[in-house]
Amino acid sequence: MDIQTRAYLPRIAGLALAGASFLGVTAAQAKEITIWCWDPNFNVAIMKEAGARYTKTHPDVTFNIVDFAKLDVEQKLQTGLSSGTADALPDIVLIEDYGAQKYLQSFPGAFAPLSGTVDYSGFAPYKVELMTLDGQVYGMPFDSGVTGLYYRKDYLEAAGFKPEDMQDLTWDRFIEIGKQVEEKTGKKMMGLDPNDAGLVRIIMQSAGQWYFDKEGKPNIAGNAALKAALETIGKIMQANIYKPANGWSDWVGTFTSGDVATVVTGVWITGTVKAQPDQSGNWGVAPIPALSIEGATHASNLGGSSWYVLESSEEKAEAIDFLNEIYAKDIDFYQKILQDRGAVGSLLAARGGAAYEAADPFFGGEKVWQNFSDWLAKVPSVNYGIFTNEADLAVTAQLPAVTQGTPVDEVLQAIEAEVSAQIQ
Repeated sequence: MDIQTRAYLPRIAGLALAGASFLGVTAAQAKEITIWCWDPNFNVAIMKEAGARYTKTHPDVTFNIVDFAKLDVEQKLQTGLSSGTADALPDIVLIEDYGAQKYLQSFPGAFAPLSGTVDYSGFAPYKVELMTLDGQVYGMPFDSGVTGLYYRKDYLEAAGFKPEDMQDLTWDRFIEIGKQVEEKTGKKMMGLDPNDAGLVRIIMQSAGQWYFDKEGKPNIAGNAALKAALETIGKIMQANIYKPANGWSDWVGTFTSGDVATVVTGVWITGTVKAQPDQSGNWGVAPIPALSIEGATHASNLGGSSWYVLESSEEKAEAIDFLNEIYAKDIDFYQKILQDRGAVGSLLAARGGAAYEAADPFFGGEKVWQNFSDWLAKVPSVNYGIFTNEADLAVTAQLPAVTQGTPVDEVLQAIEAEVSAQIQ
């Protein structure tokens, strides 16, 4: 070994140690966030976009986004929380809004509170309310199910109605128009699945009520909004302005086939409506009809979900920071997921972006996304409680009685008795 080589040995050794130290720090700091969600074309794809954005500024963080069926997510989460074994749980999980309170109340301490980190004043109030328990907010609000009235402008025009006639409707007026549409065009006004309580929920929440009160106690027999919702559906059925549907695919087929004049549901149906290119230019969107009772509005919600961080997560701090940076602050993110996936987020500041203000040729140049984002801010807050699914079953079991002319007060008492029996 010559003198020159011996002179460089200490420097080489030093560099080797520094490299080993650097590699050791990198390995120690590397973090993987595991996320459970469903729907590869919506929730999974959107979370991948969110993860890619975060990784640009946090290269030490990777994401393991696991795609399950919705039922599997719920079953695995329930099993993991019940067993108390945190090892099998993810860092972040997607929970449907209707089930949020059931998890929060059934498993106290299982989810990390995000209050104090997230600025919830920037989100639609109804979304924040449903993830709040005892003054703490636990979720990161995600997509909205803000509702609208989609209508065939060509059918309505053939029946003598203009787009302005579809604004600020009452449900009674909606039914009157439906009769004239069928008389003039032979088309039913809407598709309706009598085994699905979705329309009941839409109408009830539009008046600021739910199956449960603010304390989560059953609110059925004396619920004016629920009573009016059942009466409205009874009128729709008695007027025979609907096309019966059996299940989701059958219901979707009522409007994709061109057999009905309107669709009343959540904004997430927009992509399905637009999937029929031959119908481009024939559709319009208006606020949903309102009940004629105190507290009634033209805004409501159907569906939607939010992200929750598990308290047991070893990457809890990073998971919270990720959700806060992307879902609570990144306006451009919301523009992209609206354009790519048709996702209307519940961050109100995103409404000012170009994607929301764009005119949609399919809807005759209407600013459809802007309309929905405006209605989003007006959705009444309610307490979904922990037994919404049980209440839905009781409602659908009694819907035939409504159409057969049984007094609605009697139907409400039957629903209340069934719900009380199921939740004991």
